[in-house]
Amino acid sequence: MIRRSSPEEAATLTTIALDAKRHWGYPEHWIKHWESDLTISSDFIRDNHVYVAEEDGEIRGFYALCITGNKAELEHMWVTPALIGTGVGKELFLDAMERAAKLDISSVEISSDPNAAGFYKRMGAMQIGETDSVVDGQTRKLPRLKIEPS
Repeated sequence: MIRRSSPEEAATLTTIALDAKRHWGYPEHWIKHWESDLTISSDFIRDNHVYVAEEDGEIRGFYALCITGNKAELEHMWVTPALIGTGVGKELFLDAMERAAKLDISSVEISSDPNAAGFYKRMGAMQIGETDSVVDGQTRKLPRLKIEPS
């Protein structure tokens, strides 16, 4: 089941985001560097379209659509590490696109972790560029993707 998140779930969503980022094997000090970007606040949940995949009362993953005018950013999409590759992410992504279409969003953009770019491309997103991210003096290229919901 996919449902709207409640502000009281902020800590749970933050834990999922951090654990999912750790899944890719990044050094722990990188995770600390990204912690503020991966922290989901109650206000963020209240102010944006944040939805969770839930089964048997347990949150399995979530996404956040941040809307400006008729465009949106898929700001977050994270799945509990044990469930990565089981279809939860696909369900969340399809729900996000369906929701964006109902809201008359013309395009959804994504700044993707390099490890997740293949998933987004399989889901129909096209790469439109790259964004630089610097950690430990290393510049990482983050794929910038776009999809038109239908």
